[in-house]
Amino acid sequence: MSNGSSITQFLLLEFANTWEMQLLHFWLFLVIYLAGLLGNGLIVTAIACDQHLHTPMYFFLLNLSLLDISFISTTVPKEMANSLTDNRSISYFGCYAQIFLLSFLIVTEYFLLTIMAYDRYVAICKPLHYGTLLGSRACIRMAAAAWASGFLNSVLHTANTFSLPLCKGNALDQFFCEIPQILKLSCLNSYFREVWLLVVSACFLFVFFVFIVVSYVQIFRAVLRFPSEQRRHKAFSTCVPHLAVVSLFVSTSFFAYLKPPSMSSQTLDLVLAVLYSVVPPAVNPLIYSMRNREIKDSLRKVFEHILFQHH
Repeated sequence: MSNGSSITQFLLLEFANTWEMQLLHFWLFLVIYLAGLLGNGLIVTAIACDQHLHTPMYFFLLNLSLLDISFISTTVPKEMANSLTDNRSISYFGCYAQIFLLSFLIVTEYFLLTIMAYDRYVAICKPLHYGTLLGSRACIRMAAAAWASGFLNSVLHTANTFSLPLCKGNALDQFFCEIPQILKLSCLNSYFREVWLLVVSACFLFVFFVFIVVSYVQIFRAVLRFPSEQRRHKAFSTCVPHLAVVSLFVSTSFFAYLKPPSMSSQTLDLVLAVLYSVVPPAVNPLIYSMRNREIKDSLRKVFEHILFQHH
């Protein structure tokens, strides 16, 4: 095929070639998807309905949950539908939409996780300045900057990726469309144009990651000075899982997008894709909120209100 315009559809990776295994993949993805939707949906409900949770920390958490619902909905439903229908195809427009949304959501999530690390840094290390540094106007501006930067990044990468001539068929080694897989199909002389753009984006995102790490180092230093062992334990039990999930998301997405083609293998690509696109949206609610007493209390009030209304 000489260029992208002659391609009307792409063929996605088949997880299994037997009906029983396809069904197993369907149920596995369904459980993960429903867990992600339920967990993030409960957080959105709790924060939206409880006035006490209208604080900077929960405002950013609300944004993260909305982002994660979008993230997991971009790839998983299509894979589940393909497993059930024994179909590998995705339309050209569907592929375009997946790449646009993934590029948008990945960068927005990076930006948002950086802001959330800054929020925790100010709360623990500079509590007296919290109201000044994280006023409602500043929070809205930061959240808007995260979504806008994601959108700008997405427009740039999607337009560039789909302007490349594709010479190597239309079969992708992945269960959804992602930029590295499209690059594998592109003609070699055009390949490096998008790679350089990915490297530039990665440099910006690496700065975000350094900022996150520095913020958490400052947080841990401040926590170690707490006189109360209980307060130290509470702060560590909150921050360590945050850092673990951020590290997983950052390392797997960086490696998936920047590794040289020679290192690429079907199994490795698949594992990396699941680790950066499916696992974080599903586990973020557990890490960030379900151990949080304020969220639990808020949800209990919401459910009690619904039950009493029905009675």
